[in-house]
Amino acid sequence: MPPQGPVRAFPRYMENRDDPEGAEPVQEPGAGGDLRKAPARPRRGRRWLLLLMIFFAFGALWWREQDRIVPFFASGRAQFRENAEPPPVPVVAGTVIEKDVPIYLEGLGTVQAWNTVTIHVRVDGQLDKVAFTEGQDVKEGDLLAKIDPTPFEASLAQAEAKKKQDEAQLANARVNLQRDVQLRAGKVISPQEYDTQKTLVDQLDATVAADEAAIKSARVQLGYTTIVAPISGRVGIRIVDKGNIVHAGDPNGLIVITQLHPISVIFTLPEQNLPEIQKQMHKEPLTVFAVGRDNARLLDKGQLKVIDNQIDTTTGTIRLKADFPNPSLRLWPGQFVNARLLLTTRKRGVVVPAQVIQRGPEGAYAFVIRPDLAVEVRPVKVAQIQHGEALVDEGLFPGERVVVEGQYRLQEHSRVSLAPSTKAAGQPSTPPSSP
Repeated sequence: MPPQGPVRAFPRYMENRDDPEGAEPVQEPGAGGDLRKAPARPRRGRRWLLLLMIFFAFGALWWREQDRIVPFFASGRAQFRENAEPPPVPVVAGTVIEKDVPIYLEGLGTVQAWNTVTIHVRVDGQLDKVAFTEGQDVKEGDLLAKIDPTPFEASLAQAEAKKKQDEAQLANARVNLQRDVQLRAGKVISPQEYDTQKTLVDQLDATVAADEAAIKSARVQLGYTTIVAPISGRVGIRIVDKGNIVHAGDPNGLIVITQLHPISVIFTLPEQNLPEIQKQMHKEPLTVFAVGRDNARLLDKGQLKVIDNQIDTTTGTIRLKADFPNPSLRLWPGQFVNARLLLTTRKRGVVVPAQVIQRGPEGAYAFVIRPDLAVEVRPVKVAQIQHGEALVDEGLFPGERVVVEGQYRLQEHSRVSLAPSTKAAGQPSTPPSSP
């Protein structure tokens, strides 16, 4: 009789051994009649063998076809690099030229009247007449105003009367002196009486001379009541109106007259320019141009006249004075102008448009276009920039092509394409027009 007890399930796989993972275990009854599923066990050896065979197959294929595969991939990489290279940058080009260039020194200046006179009264009195119009051009000697002359005419008449009185006394004393001369000769009077009479004549003679001086003083005071222009110029705004009592000590005066032509400009330049200015000034008179604050209008052309006798230690500048004829009155006292001192002229200077010069951490530079249309970053030394043109001392040569517009997209060895030039590109700005 078979032994009694629980029945264990032993897995038995199906005959499909090629698919071990898909094999199903045979279920056997266990205790209580339940069925248990046996776990699947993969077979890894065959999988690794298959992968190894595939690897060797690809290796053999590569060895046989490498003469064709390697050039294919190389050409693909070259085509990728060619497609990845950036396109040329469109720029506007200009040409470095050579010409004579004037060298200017620029400074801020203030227009100063050739002469400025504040008209003050010289006697006290009532302003009886104003003979000028505000803003009027007057000539030297023209009547400006008149003070009431009545008190001064009376003083003159009084001085003249006093002189006549003293002249009568002097005449009588001289007659008595002549009589005393005869009496003294006859010893009728003493020498003392004669000397007394002679002294009286001399005294009255001095009194008459004092009266003459008093008359002249009264005439001068009377003349001060008529106020005339001491210089030719333009009258400003009236300070005192007709009818007011004016005094010789009034601080403001009656009117201010300024001489507008010729006229002067006082301007400053750095002290390091002084030796060159003195050197050129000894050779010939230096020309100064007065230009408006917009740097577009030429107001007048004059000559440098004075270099101040000391340097301002607080600013390190030297003051200079230039005179201008100012025929059209474009210069006005107190006006701020830009003064341009023509120092010399540079013969055969290297010139480019001002837009060519770029600024960087290491100073000024320019983009030079090579024959293969690649650009070169070249440091330059700029002497001056005037009227849209830059005078270059070092770094550029006549005939070279440079980039005028489009620099913001360029770097060393960038390739460029030449775009059509606009009217303003590479052209200097219009210089100040002549007055």
